[in-house]
Amino acid sequence: MHCPFCNYSDTKVIDSRLTADNSQVKRRRECSKCENRWSTMESADLNLPRVIKKDNSREDFSEKKVERGILRALNKRSVNKDSIDVAIQNIINKLKALTEKEIISSQIGVLVMQELREIDQVAYIRFASVYHSFEDLQAFQDIIKIIEKDLTPEMMKTQLKLIEDESINRKKK
Repeated sequence: MHCPFCNYSDTKVIDSRLTADNSQVKRRRECSKCENRWSTMESADLNLPRVIKKDNSREDFSEKKVERGILRALNKRSVNKDSIDVAIQNIINKLKALTEKEIISSQIGVLVMQELREIDQVAYIRFASVYHSFEDLQAFQDIIKIIEKDLTPEMMKTQLKLIEDESINRKKK
């Protein structure tokens, strides 16, 4: 690597460390000529697949679009930013692991729903209602029954009930 200060080609690595998420290596380098030091970041260069949209057009994958969709589904829900960042990174990691060079946009929607289901069931239902184009109340009730049936004990502790029991509603009246 060339020195960014004097452009000399003989530089050496004096320290290497992994970042907190183990996805990159941070290196301290030193120029043999001018003795200036600087840091570099090294990460695997994995290409994300191109996205095939509903109209059959193609575009580059957009992390920002995924983030906007997740944030829209989580609107007015109390979910911390770290959970959202982890979900987005999980989606990106799954896409990087694919061997295909292109992916259908609906497959990205499925990945988003999988992550939202773990974070917040209300957000999951919001996203699913748009993704599946629910047209009536029965479709919502069906998806709620499926979700509540599959909740793990950990999820039940952190999530509010999607629909309160009728017996509780009667007691309140």
